[in-house]
Amino acid sequence: MNAVQIRSAERALSVGTWLIVAGAMLYSILTVTPLAAAHTPDKWTWTAPILPLVVDAAVVIVVRLDAVLARLGGHGGKWPIVLRWMTGCMTLALNVADSALHNDLVGVAVHAVAPLLLIVTAETGLAYRRAIAAAVTELETRQQAQREARERAVAERRETAARLAREEREHAALLAREQREHEARLIREQAERAESREQAEREARERVEREREQQAREREHREREAAEHAERERAARAERERREQAERQARAARERAALLAAGPAVEKLPEDRARTVVQAAFEAGMAVRSAAELCGWSVGWVSTRYQELRDAGHPAFEADGAMV
Repeated sequence: MNAVQIRSAERALSVGTWLIVAGAMLYSILTVTPLAAAHTPDKWTWTAPILPLVVDAAVVIVVRLDAVLARLGGHGGKWPIVLRWMTGCMTLALNVADSALHNDLVGVAVHAVAPLLLIVTAETGLAYRRAIAAAVTELETRQQAQREARERAVAERRETAARLAREEREHAALLAREQREHEARLIREQAERAESREQAEREARERVEREREQQAREREHREREAAEHAERERAARAERERREQAERQARAARERAALLAAGPAVEKLPEDRARTVVQAAFEAGMAVRSAAELCGWSVGWVSTRYQELRDAGHPAFEADGAMV
């Protein structure tokens, strides 16, 4: 499973959880308000909806903070567990109380469905989020290991190529030296056998030697000219690359400035546009919260994109006031 599929699963889990929480809250308010009104003095009956709202607000806090802690891989200790189960039990008790007081077992069963579903969903959602956070950590670790393996393989290939080239040069030098030694030995032997030859033959040999030296000088001259020509071409190419890089940097700076000059987003930008704005803010060294205002997305989402950019090799920096 890749990062896109994991984020899709997280969104599905979040949407489903909040749908169940919203439905349970609405059902709880409609069920508990008449019960609270029946056990409240007449002049205070208008306060009846406050009790289910307070309990349901605690449920919202628990679900939301559990999601954040699970995403960060943290654990809140025993008190979040106590609050989660206390609110769940309170919601269950308030929903079934009226039917229980009238000995209506069917009503008790019907009104227990939403609270029980809310309790189980809160526990299951927490477990799912912790599992997803662990999966994300494992995926990032595996990707880092793959990158390091690729880098090691590239380094090994470079070392192997350099070693082979060095060995080839040494072998060629050895063959050339042996060839020269062999030629010199033949020349000495020939000189020893030809001591009685005439002066004309010696002059012919000297002429051949001079021609060889002349050819060698000409070859060296051509090689030197070729090297100088190659050096000029490399310098010209480096200058072109430098100018192209400067133009690309200037163009990127203008595009980043245009993105950041748009000001805070009045509504949530499309994801592709939001990613572009977040990358521009990251490169400009802006805080996570400022980037979130520019794209209209949440601080947590922007913080995740910042972390992805750091992992991808962008220069890291510390954003003041960055919060998930």
